[in-house]
Amino acid sequence: MSKYKIQPIDFAGLKTIPLAARGGKVRVEDFAASYAQGSGLRGWLNSLPKILAGESFRAVVDALGKARAAGKPIIWGMGGHVIKCGLAPVLIDLMTRRYATAFAMNGSAAIHDFEIALAGHTSEDVEAVLPDGSFGAAEETGREMNQAVICGARDGIGAGEALGRVLVKAPHAQKSLLAAAYESGTPVTVHVAVGTDTPHTHPAVDPAAVGRATHHDFRLFCSLIAGLNEGGVYLNVGSAVVMPEVFLKAVSAVRNLGNPLTNFTTVNLDFLQHYRPRVNVVERPHARSGGRGYSITGHHELMLPLLAAALIENER
Repeated sequence: MSKYKIQPIDFAGLKTIPLAARGGKVRVEDFAASYAQGSGLRGWLNSLPKILAGESFRAVVDALGKARAAGKPIIWGMGGHVIKCGLAPVLIDLMTRRYATAFAMNGSAAIHDFEIALAGHTSEDVEAVLPDGSFGAAEETGREMNQAVICGARDGIGAGEALGRVLVKAPHAQKSLLAAAYESGTPVTVHVAVGTDTPHTHPAVDPAAVGRATHHDFRLFCSLIAGLNEGGVYLNVGSAVVMPEVFLKAVSAVRNLGNPLTNFTTVNLDFLQHYRPRVNVVERPHARSGGRGYSITGHHELMLPLLAAALIENER
């Protein structure tokens, strides 16, 4: 006998409904199919469940294909991890296939791409070099990047174009997204926050030139974002803070200037789903303006090649 004064509620009078009347959001016709040997990427894509990320992945492939067919912009915004995972060749190929019409980088992505072009390697061991203060002190990176930005600001071009311009003759230019985009005339914008990037601590830094070049790129980015109206796609890949904030400000500025910006697609690809990409990229831009945002979680070194392969297979 319980010593509590209150007794469990009696469910005898609870009303029930038939399963047929209730229905369900998950149905057997939406289930995954077993992969058929030899069916390739297209067969794999068709075998995905029409549920949650499976349906989202298929929808992203479809949106990118439609944007390409309609000649609408496909803009890839990215953080440094995308480049230092060795994915520049995949992005360069997507650019040649018109699945990428512009790129936007934070400072980290530009640094990694610059070092790859210059030296064939990047990504120092921070824990090993931070104790003696030599983290971020690479001479060539700081000197050459700052000089490129200074010259770019002088010539009235942005940081992305200025960096690509000097990398086309670098020893490993064929692996550089900045160099390949410059050669093809594909716009690249670089968005830095002062103090976040190692070249800002180099003696050659010119803060005025850095600010002028990256602000030029922000205005160029706004022009690119304006083109997303009615069918374009913006992808945020591996940037948790800087690029989602830059994107949201660009969306607002474009609309403030009277440009229509509706019915486009946004995608966040990352191995963790963070607050800013979710609200600034996937959700807020579509409030009362149509379009759709998608979040797909996975490691860049797996998901980006997988997405690229699906796009290429769908070209048939």
